[in-house]
Amino acid sequence: MASDELAQKLQRRLQLEESGAAGEVADKGEVVAEVTAEAERGSLTARAGAELSAKLCRRQDINEGAAQPRRAAVFNPYTEFKEFSRRQIKDMERMFRLYDSGRDGYIDLMELKLMMEKLGAPQTHLGLKNMIKEVDEDFDGKLSFREFLLIFHKAAAGELEEDSGLLTLAKLSEIDVSLEGVKGAKNFFEAKVQALSSASKFEAEIKAEQDERKREEEERKHRRAAFRELKSAFTQ
Repeated sequence: MASDELAQKLQRRLQLEESGAAGEVADKGEVVAEVTAEAERGSLTARAGAELSAKLCRRQDINEGAAQPRRAAVFNPYTEFKEFSRRQIKDMERMFRLYDSGRDGYIDLMELKLMMEKLGAPQTHLGLKNMIKEVDEDFDGKLSFREFLLIFHKAAAGELEEDSGLLTLAKLSEIDVSLEGVKGAKNFFEAKVQALSSASKFEAEIKAEQDERKREEEERKHRRAAFRELKSAFTQ
């Protein structure tokens, strides 16, 4: 009898110990999971902090004029700016090189100042900085040839304000388009308007042809339906 009671007590003790160990393991698992989650949150916060710090440093370098330009690996103006003809791009490239007196592939603030003066539209120092800022994608404080093309792209697309110095630059820039079949157009935008008008007329003609084909197809459908109705009436 005593041995049975002792056996029961031992069994009970073992169950309690096993239960306690399981609870301890569960507690440890919860602690590990919490620590892991906290570590992941800390890692994300650290990465976000590093990115923010890098952006702030980049902005500080830009403000101090010490930022290095971020050049695209490959830039093809003929494929990226398809709205311009090869001749127009060549003319804009010649103009760009004309004012790139430093021959470094960029038009800096002083070179832009000289350009606007020669075009008869001098700008204030702040005005020149704002002009560059409008198309300065890499925040280096100067214009690459791609950014120079963006001026004409934005102007042709109507994305520049009327009082924008860039719009003034674009309007005063005489791009030779005579070889593109636009006679007597001294100003680039006069030529662009005519080119867009021609393109719109061409697109309108295509659309008219498509509408005509749709109309003819609808008429054929109606004729077939009428024929089926007539045939059905005779066969009844």
